[in-house]
Amino acid sequence: MWSPTEEEKYGVVICSFRGAVPQGLVLELGETVQILEKCEGWYRGVSIKKPNVKGIFPANYIHLKKAIVSNRGQYETVVPLEDSVVTEVTATLQEWAVLWKQLYVKHKVDLFYKLRHVMNELIDLRRQLLSGHLTQDQVREVKRHLTVRLDWGNEHLGLDLVPRKDFEVVDSDQISVSDLYKMHLSSRHSVQQSTSQVDTIRQRHGDACRMPVPHHFFLSLKSFTYNTIGEDTDVFFSLYDVREGKQISERFMVRLNKNGGPRNPEKIDRMCALFTDLSSKDMKRDLYIVAHVIRIGRMLLNDSKKGPPHLHYRRPYGCAVLSIMDVLQSISEIKEEKDFVLKVYTCNNENEWCQIHENIIRKSSTKYTAPSSNYGLIISLQLLRGDMEQVRRENPMIFNRGVSVTRKLGFPDVIMPGDIRNDLYLTLEKGDFERGGKSVQKNIEVTMYVLYADGEILKDCISLGSGEPSRSAYHSFVLYHNNSPRWGEIIKLPIPIDRFRGSHLRFEFRHCSTKDKGEKKLFGFAFTPLMRDDGTTLSDDIHELYVYKCDENSTFNNHALYLGLPCCKEDYNGCPNIPSSLIFQRSTKESFSVSTQLSSTKLTQNVDLLALLKWKAYPDRVMDILGRLRHVSGEEIVKFLQDILDTLFVVLDDNTEKYGLLVFQSLVFIINLLRDSKYFHFRPVMDTYIQKHFAGALAYKELIRCLKWYMDRSAELVRQDHIQEAMRALEYLFKFIVQSRILYSRATCGMEEEQFRSSIQELFQSIRFVLSLDSRSSETLIFTQAALLNSFPAIFDELLQMFTVQEVAEFVRGTLGSMPSTVHIGQSMDVVKLQSIARTVDSRLFSFSESRRILLPVVLHHIHLHLRQQKELLICSGILSSIFSIIKTSSLEGDVVEEVEMMVESLLDVLLQTLLTIMSKSQSQEAVRGQRCPQCTAEITGEYVSCLLSLLRQMSDTHFQHLLDNFQSKDELKEFLLKIFCVFRNLMKMSVFPRDWMVMRLLTSNIIVTTVQYLSSALHKNFTETDFDFKVWNSYFSLAVLFINQPSLQLENATPAKRKKILDKYGDMRVMMAYELFSMWQNLGEHKIHFIPGMIGPFLGVTLVPQPEVRNIMIPIFHDMMDWEQRKNGNFKQVEAELIDKLDSLVSEGKGDENYRELFSLLLLEKIEQETWRETGISFVTSVTRLMERLLDYRDCMKGDETENKKIGCTVNLMNFYKSEINKEEMYIRYIHKLCDMHLQAENYTEAAFTLLLYCELLQWEDRPLREFLHYPSQSEWQRKEGLCRKIIHYFNKGKSWEFGIPLCRELAMQYESLYDYQSLSWIRKMEATYYDNIMEQQRLEPEFFRVGFYGRKFPFFLRNKEYVCRGHDYERLEAFQQRMLSEFPQAIAMQHPNHPDDSILQCDAQYLQIYAVTPIPDNIDVLQMDRVPDRIKSFYRVNNIRKFRYDRPFHKGPKDKDNEFKSLWIERTTLTLTHSLPGISRWFEVERRELVEVSPLENAIQVVENKNQELRTLISQYQHKQMHGNINLLSMCLNGVIDAAVNGGIARYQEAFFDKDYITKHPGDAEKITQLKELMQEQVHVLGVGLAVHEKFVHPEMRPLHKKLIDQFQMMRSSLYHELPGLDKLSPACSGSSTPRSNVLVSHGPMSPESIKLLHRHSPLNLLGSVRHSSSSLSSHTSSETGNLVILTDSSVGEAAEEMYHMQASPSTSSLSSTHSAPSQMINSAPSSARVLVKGGGLTTLEAEALYLPTEQIQHGRQPCKLPHAAPTNVPHLCPGGTTSRGSPSLPDKYRHTRELMMLLPTHRDRPSSAMYPAAIMENGQPPNFQRALMQQMIGPCKPCSDPNLSVAEKGHYSLHFDAFHHQLSDAPPALPARTLRKSPLHPIPASPTSPQSGLDGSNSTLSGSASSGVSSLSESNFGHSSEPPPRTDTMDSVPSQAWNTDEDLETPYLPVRYSLSEPDVLETLKSQPCRSHSAPSGVIPQDTLDPPALPPKPYHSRLPNIENEEGMIIEDDDKHRQLHRKVSQPVSGGKEEQARVAWEHGISEQ
Repeated sequence: MWSPTEEEKYGVVICSFRGAVPQGLVLELGETVQILEKCEGWYRGVSIKKPNVKGIFPANYIHLKKAIVSNRGQYETVVPLEDSVVTEVTATLQEWAVLWKQLYVKHKVDLFYKLRHVMNELIDLRRQLLSGHLTQDQVREVKRHLTVRLDWGNEHLGLDLVPRKDFEVVDSDQISVSDLYKMHLSSRHSVQQSTSQVDTIRQRHGDACRMPVPHHFFLSLKSFTYNTIGEDTDVFFSLYDVREGKQISERFMVRLNKNGGPRNPEKIDRMCALFTDLSSKDMKRDLYIVAHVIRIGRMLLNDSKKGPPHLHYRRPYGCAVLSIMDVLQSISEIKEEKDFVLKVYTCNNENEWCQIHENIIRKSSTKYTAPSSNYGLIISLQLLRGDMEQVRRENPMIFNRGVSVTRKLGFPDVIMPGDIRNDLYLTLEKGDFERGGKSVQKNIEVTMYVLYADGEILKDCISLGSGEPSRSAYHSFVLYHNNSPRWGEIIKLPIPIDRFRGSHLRFEFRHCSTKDKGEKKLFGFAFTPLMRDDGTTLSDDIHELYVYKCDENSTFNNHALYLGLPCCKEDYNGCPNIPSSLIFQRSTKESFSVSTQLSSTKLTQNVDLLALLKWKAYPDRVMDILGRLRHVSGEEIVKFLQDILDTLFVVLDDNTEKYGLLVFQSLVFIINLLRDSKYFHFRPVMDTYIQKHFAGALAYKELIRCLKWYMDRSAELVRQDHIQEAMRALEYLFKFIVQSRILYSRATCGMEEEQFRSSIQELFQSIRFVLSLDSRSSETLIFTQAALLNSFPAIFDELLQMFTVQEVAEFVRGTLGSMPSTVHIGQSMDVVKLQSIARTVDSRLFSFSESRRILLPVVLHHIHLHLRQQKELLICSGILSSIFSIIKTSSLEGDVVEEVEMMVESLLDVLLQTLLTIMSKSQSQEAVRGQRCPQCTAEITGEYVSCLLSLLRQMSDTHFQHLLDNFQSKDELKEFLLKIFCVFRNLMKMSVFPRDWMVMRLLTSNIIVTTVQYLSSALHKNFTETDFDFKVWNSYFSLAVLFINQPSLQLENATPAKRKKILDKYGDMRVMMAYELFSMWQNLGEHKIHFIPGMIGPFLGVTLVPQPEVRNIMIPIFHDMMDWEQRKNGNFKQVEAELIDKLDSLVSEGKGDENYRELFSLLLLEKIEQETWRETGISFVTSVTRLMERLLDYRDCMKGDETENKKIGCTVNLMNFYKSEINKEEMYIRYIHKLCDMHLQAENYTEAAFTLLLYCELLQWEDRPLREFLHYPSQSEWQRKEGLCRKIIHYFNKGKSWEFGIPLCRELAMQYESLYDYQSLSWIRKMEATYYDNIMEQQRLEPEFFRVGFYGRKFPFFLRNKEYVCRGHDYERLEAFQQRMLSEFPQAIAMQHPNHPDDSILQCDAQYLQIYAVTPIPDNIDVLQMDRVPDRIKSFYRVNNIRKFRYDRPFHKGPKDKDNEFKSLWIERTTLTLTHSLPGISRWFEVERRELVEVSPLENAIQVVENKNQELRTLISQYQHKQMHGNINLLSMCLNGVIDAAVNGGIARYQEAFFDKDYITKHPGDAEKITQLKELMQEQVHVLGVGLAVHEKFVHPEMRPLHKKLIDQFQMMRSSLYHELPGLDKLSPACSGSSTPRSNVLVSHGPMSPESIKLLHRHSPLNLLGSVRHSSSSLSSHTSSETGNLVILTDSSVGEAAEEMYHMQASPSTSSLSSTHSAPSQMINSAPSSARVLVKGGGLTTLEAEALYLPTEQIQHGRQPCKLPHAAPTNVPHLCPGGTTSRGSPSLPDKYRHTRELMMLLPTHRDRPSSAMYPAAIMENGQPPNFQRALMQQMIGPCKPCSDPNLSVAEKGHYSLHFDAFHHQLSDAPPALPARTLRKSPLHPIPASPTSPQSGLDGSNSTLSGSASSGVSSLSESNFGHSSEPPPRTDTMDSVPSQAWNTDEDLETPYLPVRYSLSEPDVLETLKSQPCRSHSAPSGVIPQDTLDPPALPPKPYHSRLPNIENEEGMIIEDDDKHRQLHRKVSQPVSGGKEEQARVAWEHGISEQ
């Protein structure tokens, strides 16, 4: 049974639970849960993460935690009972974890690792905190570390700043806004400083002295590794100041044994010292650590004779130094010790021992010797900071090691009261001694004792250095043979204070003999007492002592014997009459000097001080003694503070009248002394003294009297120093007065109370008097008043001991009120006065509400005055924030209504005014960067904003009510409302608080929305009806709009946890404000019209906020606006215009979404339904909705990583919408420029020009002035249009569209001419001329065109279910275009058929792309039909200004004739018409219209024959008119193609099909067309005759055999047509030569569509099946049913080629009937397997390409098809054996066979996946694959003729091997390819060589397209590479610049540089071994070796392709099987067949 839990309420998941039970709650490790019920080991509850999902989970998976439950029951809340810091750490770590992973994803690796480290530290610190084992100090420290790390992480992750107090997050409800602001500030600083947070907000007004931080050096001696001494040593470390040349610290002494270890084994690892009390000033001094090494042993180290071994002397050895400046940086940065090695240098001359450290520092290297090794003293150093207590606390380990505290000589900067010291430092300076008759100087040792008055030697009163115990005697070190030793050794004498008086020091001098006995002989002594007779101690000075002679026998038992003698010169002067008969005689020539320095808190060396303390001894000198007190040093006074004070008050009591004023002055002097930072720490001593030791019960009367006397005299005196000092001492004077009165009152039971009160009141009157004096004339008076004001607030606490709160408050009010107002005093007094007020507010007095009621008015009065005049704003803000802080605290306890009321009355208005001024200043400063630093301005602004917010937050309904009722007039109210709205607006606009101050920003918003709710009723009540005021309302609306749009309120961007927190605390404030806004709008009534159209944009911005409720509230306002404008104007044009304008800018800023669009449409249409104007309304809403669709599309495109295409499409779409649908010219022009910029970025220069042209066309050639717009300056319309024209012409030039630029040039020229601006006219005419030159000379690529259908609802709106035609990029083929489109739409699916999609696809939620290539249909046909127009010109018109495109699909209608498929072969022709012609403002345009027609077989035949005739006529005319020079190859090939094809059955097939009686009877309507076909055939025979005549005229002697063959074949062709076509017997004269008719020859003709004349290289779209879809594809036909009598293998693997070439050939639409025998000239250029070589000299004469074609008969009668060897390179033509030809094809001699076989073994080279689509031999850029290129260059190299570009082709020789003829299929070939080709290429045509099939064609670029290739579907221009630079023109008459492809340039330009493919090196290796022949090779062979002819005839098609009907040889359109799969064919060639092939070759050769 489930029962509610009592205790178990909150827990943490300690093991993940998968929730695999019914109702199970899935829980992750570490999640927290709230438990509601329990049952038998199970709990039921919720995860804190997902509080809405309840479920059950096992109890043992949960670790329970104590928690506080509030509101028990269904809606209970549970808060864990743990430290708030722990809770915060937990929540923060959970939040960070998500962001931390994102850092890795975003590659912010550095921060990722730092944050990981910090998170681990937080987890560790949290663990420590939870353990509960820490002391309070440790807990505090851990919390400090935690909060520093939390703040650091939040800052770096861009999270919100957390305001804290005492490390805990503050609740903004519990403190004033001002305090919250300061906490934000301090939290922000704590991120930078890891110092502990200031617990309370530091008061900025106190002059509290900062305690200087002492520094300490921790030094530890690790070892002394310089062990060559072999004796014990003492090492003394001290700090030495180089500049002052003195030691500044005591010495630290370490005693080492001869091995370098400590002499005392217990000291191991404990040889360390702490040099303490170094001030910041000391740290800047040039300090060194100096180590002196003294050895203990024999006199001379290396001489064992000197001195007996049992006697040990202290002897100087060496010294080491280390500069602290050099190491300070490194030791400051780290917290642990750092090691250093100190080299020990030895002294060269012992006499200079006392200066050795200086010599080393000064690097006087002659005076010391460096050690032989680098070792020495190894020490470690560490720098510590803070007072000793803190250092002990923070570094316990150091003190555990028994560190020796080594003090500074003298007192530190701050003398602590409890620090009792009594140290005398004595320095043994020098001595001068007599030689004493010895030949050598003495070795002198000094021994010193401290003796008490009774002669007893004091024990342990001599310390050589810290670190070793004190001793009773001191022995100096001995300097060898030195009678004037200089020691410079410092000894500390810690003598007990009680033994100091009467003690003296005795120095004994001995000579240490080095003889055998080694005795030490006494020869003299000196002494000095420690105190003088007057009780002062030995002064800090050098004392030269008298030396007295004595010897070993002298006795010192009776010390009185020598103590009576003078010890020094001063002493001698004191007692001149000394008998000379004493035992001890003074040695006048000898002297001994010591210096002393006393550091004592008990003994004084000052006579005046001593006199004061013993004043009773000198009663007559008291006045003098008191007067001299101010000359005593501060150190002495603070040391004896209590004694001095006691003395002063005793003196005062002794004689008040006489000494009163002097005692008062002395007291003031001492009090002011304690204000000095050095003695500031003695103030507690003073306080303790007053509280516990002070006994002057009567003193108060005299003190008050003196104080009053001083004040009363301040008006008269000129010098007021003593008055000012008294004012400064006011605090302690009052402490003495009050304490004195208390003592008196206690003693007398409260007598004289009234007198005391009245005297205090009188004193206050004097104070008021001083303050009320006009100080402007007297500077000294200013200082007096300032001193008084500074001290005044400090006396309140003292007064409160004697008076009630109200009484004190009255005193204070009177005093503050007596100050003159701001106007009358100077600025410096202003500051002091305000500081005094500030300290009053901060005092305890002000915290009592009784006193506040009295003081607040006067305080507010002063602040009001300052704010009015904008003076001292920073101090005023501090005072205000203190007041608000106190009032907020008080409001939690009691009632503060009255005080708030006072503040509202006094401050609200002036606060607003101040803020407006500051804000306007800071804005202007941002512009100019004015006087104050921006930070100050920001700080002041922040302070005042927080003050205003504090006040508004404290105001209740009644306060607002009073405020609004108190305005005298509506104008005042209006002014107030405008001010407060303006301040609020600025608050949101200026972002006063940084972005991460979320707590502050939300609180601000909350206060604003609450205030606005109070004020809106006043606005409505006072300014709606007759008193309507537009300004106030407008201000209100602007504020509301800004408020709702604030970034901090957009909760959608916050994390779920943060959103929940904000909603729980404040709700969604946007909704609150939206309701407020809506209700106010409704209240406006008829005045709404004033806000149309002004508020449309702002309200639109509000509705775009992604908060559904806000949208629902606000959208209906638009209906309201439309309605009101409709009522007023009869339309709502303004609303419409404004809404559209604003929508554009707002959506582009990223606002709005699809939901908004739907909601906008839904809400408004619903409202409009009821209106009379509903039709216009609906159309408006619809058009806005459509605009939104486009804008959202545009934004998504621009924002995402979308491709240029999408962006451009989007922009065009939006631009057109603005122009056509809503007629917004300005927006239209803006988008024109955006589109232009996009085109420029994508380098679409032509499109950019067309885009700008749109703007240009809007302008006229007029002088109308135009305003500044976009980037255009203000200028006349003419100037702008001229500038645009120039820019457009420039872009057309860059896009090589000169024809489009020329009309603009002319237009500009007309303008210039009309203005007689001949300079510009000349320039523009030259430009025009240049463009004509460019057209003729420069190379231009012809683009491909592709039709793209976008189907499915997932496409952006502007593409959805539309079809476009796109102009491809340069070199872009169908496959590349398809890839590009698929990468632009990665979700899209490519459709595999060209049929129109059905509705299921159009409406589906997906993306389908349908892409195929289309052929352009030029409009300008005239120019294309003119014979003499050069092709360079025609090519432009073929592909530009195109609006119509065509796509052909062949299909069979009815039964198919097996023998002649032409009978049933139809063409389905689709014509697409676009909305605009290409090129235009975009690379693609939508299809406007599509038409479908079917072309009958007969019509198709007519078109093909007609095209071929036109092509022949053009070519012949070019030769006749000498436009083609020299090389006749092109004509040869063209004639050969037609005649040979005809022989092989070309035209014959048409005869069979259409001249048949059956056909004529069945189609009586076709009679006319049949006649037309016959006429065309006759015409063709006539044209061929003329062609052969021309050919005979130009043919080269070596080519005669070919000409003869052509004549023969022509006769055969003529005779074969004779019986069908009468009139063919008249042969043209050139053809009359004899000819051997050949058997088995079918005449093939290449049929061609009519358009192919105009469209040079257009090919069918989606041409995976080769040219099947293409009207001008060449469809091979033969006598057999086989289509392909030749396999064209491209550069991919064999198997693929076999299939693909099948497709290539079958192009029924304009089939070229294939000859099986002779190679058509076209094949030389287009088919890889045709081999045509023109040979010059040697071996072979002519190798004709027909040898490479397989007789159709072989195949059609079912013969064995030829099989290709598996490894054969696919470009190698293969010859099938056998055949029934009457003449053998010429074959290469046997000796060349090996090369062919070698080439067959070359690796297949695949470049593209689909070679049917793109012959793989062409690379992306149209270059041949590298190895082919390399091969060809090797073959051709030696055959190159002279490469002088200026020679004509004829001069260079006709027969050089021309690259293009040789290499058409795969490389940069001229643009002459057939229009019906395999597939498309982005290559634009290249000027052809005269030999190439197209070079000089006038423009009937169907050149060889139809029939020129017999049996092979000709390849498109994709076979061509591209030359980037056109070669120089050689003949201007030439219609094409005669680029002879056999010049060097031609070889290099298109093909270089060679880049080798992977397989290339092997290829090249094989090539190197071949001799390069200077004959040409078969010119159709692709990259095989020159010497190796093709070996086998090509392979026929196999009947294995599923979508091909082999019998018909036709590729029929099959929708489902559009795309073929490539398969490998790997069938070995049978030996017999190969042999037959060889025989065939040889037979051919011998026949030749």
